[in-house]
Amino acid sequence: METTTMPAKKEISRADILAIETYVGERKERKAALLEHKRARRIALGPFATCHFESYQTMWHQVHEMLYIEKGGEEQIEDELAAYNPLIPNGRELVCTVMFEIDDPVRRKALLSTMGGVEETMFLSFDGEEIVGKPEEDVDRTTADGKASSVQFIHFAFTDAQVAKFRQSGAQITLGLRHPAYTHMTVLTDANRAALAEDFD
Repeated sequence: METTTMPAKKEISRADILAIETYVGERKERKAALLEHKRARRIALGPFATCHFESYQTMWHQVHEMLYIEKGGEEQIEDELAAYNPLIPNGRELVCTVMFEIDDPVRRKALLSTMGGVEETMFLSFDGEEIVGKPEEDVDRTTADGKASSVQFIHFAFTDAQVAKFRQSGAQITLGLRHPAYTHMTVLTDANRAALAEDFD
């Protein structure tokens, strides 16, 4: 294959999908490149949450992995594109998958049962700005009885002025959750900031 670095695109099209035989032949190399791409885009938030900031590359890989695992062929492709294209940043946003990871299923259930609405409480703050995340609208990720999903998808919409501030080298950027049952913040490294700034036009 030519390269493991793909262009900064905003949508995966049918033309971007490799034949499964081609993907299988390149899978090991592509997975290694993806791990490096994701390194600065993975941010721990408190003891149990990990935030993965998505990109064209991460979603391209996810679509191909689903096709590889489920072997649904041509009929599966459109469903995967519909599921994962909304998680590719549109040029004026960041998109984050938040995973609450607790190995003990009893403790996990107990924590998530107290975290209803957590998807409404995530924010980024920097240089006098605060951007409150908006959850993906595909499905309600808090149940009627107040239990949060262990996986949340959050969009952060930016103005042009906010993009300019975020791009400044050395900018102090705080990522946090303000839910009563899970209030945690972390400051991004400049490597984090630089990697995420690549998602903007």
